[in-house]
Amino acid sequence: MSKNVQSLGRGAGILLPISSLPSKYGIGTFGREAYRFVDSLAEAQQTFWQVLPVGPTSFGDSPYQSFSAFAGNPYFIDLEYLVQEGLLTKKDIESKEWGDDPTDIDYATIFDNRFDVLRIAYSNSDHKDSAEYKEFCEDNVYWLDDYSFYMALKFKFDNKAWSEWDEDIKFREKVALNKYQKELKEDIDFWKFCQFKFYAQWMELKEYANEKGIQIIGDIPLYVSMDSADVWVHGRLFELDERKNPINVAGVPPDCFSETGQRWGNPLYDWVAMEKEDFSWWRERMKANATLYDVIRIDHFIGVVRYYRIPSTCPTAMEGAWKKGPGKKLTDAIQESIGDSKIIAEDLGLVVQSVRDLMEETGWPGMKIMQFAFDGSNVNSNLPHTYKNSNVLVYGGTHDNETLVGFFESVEEEDMEYTYKYLNVTKKEEVPKAVIRSAYASTADVAIMQMQDILELDNSARMNLPSSVGQNWRWRLTEDQFTDDHIEWLKDLAETYGRELDKPEIEEEEIDETTED
Repeated sequence: MSKNVQSLGRGAGILLPISSLPSKYGIGTFGREAYRFVDSLAEAQQTFWQVLPVGPTSFGDSPYQSFSAFAGNPYFIDLEYLVQEGLLTKKDIESKEWGDDPTDIDYATIFDNRFDVLRIAYSNSDHKDSAEYKEFCEDNVYWLDDYSFYMALKFKFDNKAWSEWDEDIKFREKVALNKYQKELKEDIDFWKFCQFKFYAQWMELKEYANEKGIQIIGDIPLYVSMDSADVWVHGRLFELDERKNPINVAGVPPDCFSETGQRWGNPLYDWVAMEKEDFSWWRERMKANATLYDVIRIDHFIGVVRYYRIPSTCPTAMEGAWKKGPGKKLTDAIQESIGDSKIIAEDLGLVVQSVRDLMEETGWPGMKIMQFAFDGSNVNSNLPHTYKNSNVLVYGGTHDNETLVGFFESVEEEDMEYTYKYLNVTKKEEVPKAVIRSAYASTADVAIMQMQDILELDNSARMNLPSSVGQNWRWRLTEDQFTDDHIEWLKDLAETYGRELDKPEIEEEEIDETTED
């Protein structure tokens, strides 16, 4: 095992996106229900709360396709707290539609109404003269002005991607930049206000969680969206042509899950250009995320070592090729930028030896998925008895997978027989809970379960079906769904398997060193 192991300690946690929290206003926020959930985590003796990326979402509503790698999603600003501050009235909020299904997020309705309400709060605010606001702007000078300007322009140009804006501002000509900064000054200030409120509310919630002994695990995509402030402003750091169109895009090759592979479409980094600037953009990005989270999960970590490059002219991922990534040069820059925060490397997919070598070098923990374990083989590396060391996180499934209930409904009978034997159960309905128990009993430092799996929900509660658009990222927890019985069950598991908040030290066997004469 690496001498640089960055152990998270033995614990357990729940994966629940901010968007999935209960709320009267269409989507989860940093409000009362978030604090209530933290209390429930502490009661259940959980050590971690894992969230999905919290950036502002674009078309398709995916948190992995954001307008910024730094900014927060204004949808998560709690409106009732703005009422308490005197920036809104109850009438301001209740006069708007927020959707009529508490289990679902109606993103179109929220988009139509949320910013109108936030603009009222902005017009009633005297934040500009406050020391807190000035300090916030100074601390986030690297990205805040660029992002706010970008969002003001985006709304001016009817929400079109920046690549479809007028030529002068698309190419950031100086005259155009000056012209629009003056014209859109008020709008730019509004978007800065949204970030000020997002960060203020989030940091207060994070502090509350930390005081309860709970660490926040955040999630960041390896790549950024083409339609983002990052690519518009820092185009030199991406593989773009002279017209600022992507030359190559990100994805993964064909495999047993997809005959044509996955073409994600994100622009690829120009790693030579990144290195020439000492990875300054990545350093700033990681510094910002280390402020937001105690632990940062880097999605698609294998792309740091080698990445799949697809020509932008190819409509599928069939014509791509593997290229060498920055590897240790980037992980060193990341490590130097995150202070006391820690890293999780999402190492799912085709893991080659060079990926394993880099993880060994960094000491960053990887992931195991219980859903992938039951193929009938007793040497499957996702089975708890095969874990070679404890520096790993075990999940029932991730946001991209079926729920445990949904998954085991379609498992072949032969594999189910092995599943029953391994988990020591006899019925399919007993399997989801047994999977969670097996994960808790494992030697993995951390066991993380999706809320949907704790509640034993079927695939109607699935968070995301990759390569599809329209019904993803919409599931929400209702107010009384996570019950005292669930909390008590998790608490019992945590205490039984040494994952509770206040864990005693593991007893070391005493060795009698006396010798007989």
